[in-house]
Amino acid sequence: MLFDRRPQPDPVGPGQESVWDYPRPPRAEQVPRRAELWHGGTLVAASDDLVRVLETSHPPTWYLPRTAFTDGVLVPGEHRTFCEWKGVAHYCDVRVPGVPPLTDVAWWYPRPDARYPELTDRVAVYVAPFERITLDGETVRPQPGGFYGGWVTDEVVGPFKGGPGSRGW
Repeated sequence: MLFDRRPQPDPVGPGQESVWDYPRPPRAEQVPRRAELWHGGTLVAASDDLVRVLETSHPPTWYLPRTAFTDGVLVPGEHRTFCEWKGVAHYCDVRVPGVPPLTDVAWWYPRPDARYPELTDRVAVYVAPFERITLDGETVRPQPGGFYGGWVTDEVVGPFKGGPGSRGW
């Protein structure tokens, strides 16, 4: 059986963080940042009240209050996943009239593990399906691989879990 080695962290420049300095188990922290999410030309969520989850080798996953989403945009689905740290995640679609829905692109923890009370009533999203997501005005890029929900910005350096050869990290 082959195991991928932990990669060499990318150099950190001024104002940057390395995802290899993030903890395991993950840490959640409330931060005063601005996020905006767009789908089909519509601003579907905006908030200055964010929580970011930091985990070794992952760009931060950002959680917005459920109330930051326009009424009726979040439609609960049947999909569920389990996180060893945070608990059972419930997924939902994002629907805007007149455009195709984004299926299973958002999730929340109705009863997050006691270690993560900051996640109560908060929703995270996958970046790639959205028309645009910004963090403090910077357009966010998706974490590689499609499975994880990290938001890549210029302030974080990797390499990031999810890309080719990262399975064993």
